[in-house]
Amino acid sequence: MSRRWSFSWRLTPQLMSLARISRLMADFWRPEMAVEQISTLQHEVLASGFDLGGLRLRNRIVMAPMTRECAPDGVPTAEMANYYARRAEGGVAMIVTEGAAPNEEGRFGRNVPRLYGADALAGWERIVAPVKAADAAILAQVWHVGAFVPSMIGMTDSLDVTRVSPSGLAAPGRLIGKAMTTRQIARTVRDYGQAAREAREVGFDGVEIHAAHGYLPDQFFWSASNLREDCYGGNIAARCRFAAEIIAECKAQAGSDFIVTLRLSQWKQLDFLAHVAESPEELSDWLMPLMKSGADGFHVSTRRFWDQAFPSSEASLASWVRRLSGRPVIAVGSALMDRDFKAEGGKQRGDLVPRTLRWAAEAIEDGEFDLIAFGRALLANPDLAQRLVSGDVTGLRDYDRGYLDELK
Repeated sequence: MSRRWSFSWRLTPQLMSLARISRLMADFWRPEMAVEQISTLQHEVLASGFDLGGLRLRNRIVMAPMTRECAPDGVPTAEMANYYARRAEGGVAMIVTEGAAPNEEGRFGRNVPRLYGADALAGWERIVAPVKAADAAILAQVWHVGAFVPSMIGMTDSLDVTRVSPSGLAAPGRLIGKAMTTRQIARTVRDYGQAAREAREVGFDGVEIHAAHGYLPDQFFWSASNLREDCYGGNIAARCRFAAEIIAECKAQAGSDFIVTLRLSQWKQLDFLAHVAESPEELSDWLMPLMKSGADGFHVSTRRFWDQAFPSSEASLASWVRRLSGRPVIAVGSALMDRDFKAEGGKQRGDLVPRTLRWAAEAIEDGEFDLIAFGRALLANPDLAQRLVSGDVTGLRDYDRGYLDELK
């Protein structure tokens, strides 16, 4: 059950006030309001500044990472620089870039950017400069796909590389790559650290480790894909060791003041119903090693950011992560959209649903999370953030597949 479609009386006073329950009940019974109507609460909350590990953000709006596959042989282009600059000039507080591989075996495809090699780093430098000139922060998302390959989701495999994962599995029964040796694990950790160091050298404010959606760090987290019997397998704390070592190595190579966040999810590309944590207690065990290793914050990905995480309460996963970790949290998943990206037709079209904006503003005000990330809505509206913080949202465009097919 989700707060979007139904309401439960299992809410606790600690997680949601009676006033907020009343607002949500009214929301449920009221027809969808026109997109032009944005409340003072919404734009004031979204316009408020925020401190992320010493990095001052001008508002609460983040551009979510979205794979575009527009970097020939992994080299970022001038078109990509213009694409990101338009969103920075359009008012976002922070951009999390599309995923960039830390090494060759971690690449998703030939046209996904790299975060290694002089040619790719020069391309990123040309992206970072105009973004920061527009007063936006920018994090490089470091993305190693592990044993996941494009053909698993109906795409063409464009690289001939040996895929690796904790046990050679991308998911149960999907033996794609080779189980990593401890030496390979150590080398991969160093590659992440080097990517962070080089990201700092070209001007990034930090990195986000993509540890969600069934990619390499998440393949370690998930007991169904991590069958190891050494120090990297077993209970959730042991399965977190790889990601914890990555965070520590990024801090060691790039500097303790360099921002390192982690993107987390329960769902996987190959199993939308998967869970790493079945309860708040298991979630706490999952987060603890990551916090101890120095994570500055978490980017919590759910298909709908408002969905409840566990049967015991109505709280979302982002809310639970914020409550248990005390670290800054970005929530992402269908903000302003009428359907999630993985739903039928979600990649083709998304109509604006303003009530989700109200839910995000109320959740930020109530301390459930700190920042809200937009994806498809920002593809259709590069100036979305500026419009939201000013309260002038007349004429916002719905999303359709055309915005995904080319950089705009």
